[in-house]
Amino acid sequence: MCSAGEKIDYVAVVGSAACSAELEALAYDVGRELARRKAVVLCGGRGGVMAAAARGVREGGGLAIGILPGSSRREANPYLSIALATDLGDARNAVIACAADAVIAVGGGYGTLSEVALALKKGKPVVALAFSFPEVRGIHRVKTPLEAVEVALEKARLL
Repeated sequence: MCSAGEKIDYVAVVGSAACSAELEALAYDVGRELARRKAVVLCGGRGGVMAAAARGVREGGGLAIGILPGSSRREANPYLSIALATDLGDARNAVIACAADAVIAVGGGYGTLSEVALALKKGKPVVALAFSFPEVRGIHRVKTPLEAVEVALEKARLL
């Protein structure tokens, strides 16, 4: 997949398991663009934003890894390349935040906010696209999927 010394970016795409068609379209575009740029995509592995991003990655020829909260890989969305059943519940959010070089939040609820907070606490860059929470210090807010990917990869490479 990569040659010796080549850096591969791991980018988490986080968001709600149930979301609007608009957020699904944004997440799909983020996933597809990340795949185009050869980034490995991490997500929570279930529906909504996670499935849309994974579908974009798959259709873009990339690698999507789902970090599942439960003990069964059967709860995974069908677009993942790899599904890891952790049986950690919401604690799997820490795994996602710690394993990623950068995080892109697409919309989201409190679970997404926990992933964002954990990533910020670890000093990881966080990019927000259609993020539903008021101002959170340290988040880079963007308007398009392309901008989200560009900012996330640029900031990750500065680490």
